[in-house]
Amino acid sequence: MSGSFNPQVFAASAEAAAGLGASARVAITKVTLTDVRSYAHLRLETGPGPVVLTGANGAGKTNLLEALSFLAPGRGLRGVRLAQVGRQRAAGVVAVVPATIPWAVAVTLSTPDGPVEMGTGLAAGTSERRTIHINGQPAKGGAAMARHVGVLWLTPAMDRLFVDGPAARRKFLDRLVTAFDADHAGRIAAYEHAYRQRLRLMRDGGGDAPWFAALEDTMARHGIALAAGRHDVVARLNRDLAAAKGPFPAASLALVGSVDTWLAQMPAVDTEDAMRRSLWDERRGVVGAGAGPHRSDLGVAMSAPGHPSHGQPAALCSTGEQKALLISILLAQARLQRARRGHAPILLLDEVAAHLDPARRAALFAEILRLGAQAWMTGTDAALFEGLGESAEFFNVENGQILRR
Repeated sequence: MSGSFNPQVFAASAEAAAGLGASARVAITKVTLTDVRSYAHLRLETGPGPVVLTGANGAGKTNLLEALSFLAPGRGLRGVRLAQVGRQRAAGVVAVVPATIPWAVAVTLSTPDGPVEMGTGLAAGTSERRTIHINGQPAKGGAAMARHVGVLWLTPAMDRLFVDGPAARRKFLDRLVTAFDADHAGRIAAYEHAYRQRLRLMRDGGGDAPWFAALEDTMARHGIALAAGRHDVVARLNRDLAAAKGPFPAASLALVGSVDTWLAQMPAVDTEDAMRRSLWDERRGVVGAGAGPHRSDLGVAMSAPGHPSHGQPAALCSTGEQKALLISILLAQARLQRARRGHAPILLLDEVAAHLDPARRAALFAEILRLGAQAWMTGTDAALFEGLGESAEFFNVENGQILRR
């Protein structure tokens, strides 16, 4: 493992972190949900520190975390269609095809520059386009929210990240990059829009050469920019992980793909030209052509000199080691964001404590406190979070109701 772990040292660093002023934090201090999943209406006020939600399975803990995850660009921690988020019982009927129910998430953020009112949701009569308001004014795109707050999450479903296909790892990495650089979400959207248009033209056999060239130019410009953003964050993560101390194993990250190889070998402008040529070759039927960041993969290996799993791909590590690697990467990203933006991101940690041994659980809590991060954590057993003491607020979730413990 990367360095030795001393619980007393971590506890001391956590106590020192408790002295961080509110100016060092961005935190959610009020949440209002309307027709989100199991919540017809919820209003919850919290302080800037960690929040622990406990209750039985199915009580609605993850539903609240999912609602908060919509403060980030994209489709939230479950990755579902936005029309599926609305509280179906609000329709008053049981339908074979669920009705599209409008829903809303509104929060008050405490920030170094003062409170920020932020809201998002699905308006009546819309299908998949979110509405976003910041301080009472409409805003365009999830990047507008990401400029105020970064949101990272870890869920049980992500335990398969290293053994599933590369698409899941790309999305995971892109969330990390967006929390670091809000404009990354816009590059992804522009690239994917051009990619879908070009794919449709190729499938339908329409479009002329200038049309294809324009789309491929857009893909090259935005594609290489988003790939460069990924490379920058991966390099930063590797440096942080190599220097980190504690019981969590360090991960060694690498981007794998033609575009990623080109970026390592030539300037970005030459990489754009190489991608344009590859896309043109794909139209001509050249096998293996069509390079782009949509084909990249995130390689992850254990980096723990002296440990039997040192150098082993994460996919071959034990499930416990994989969980620890994910936490290690998430904490490294939180440290990077705090150094870059002056505050840590909001952390949404679903059932994270149940699968950690006492030393790693204590280390996770201590790092959250040291960073000054507001972490929303769920679990069925409140005893697992006793190590947080009075540093956290504890709530019990039951039947769509949340009561302070």
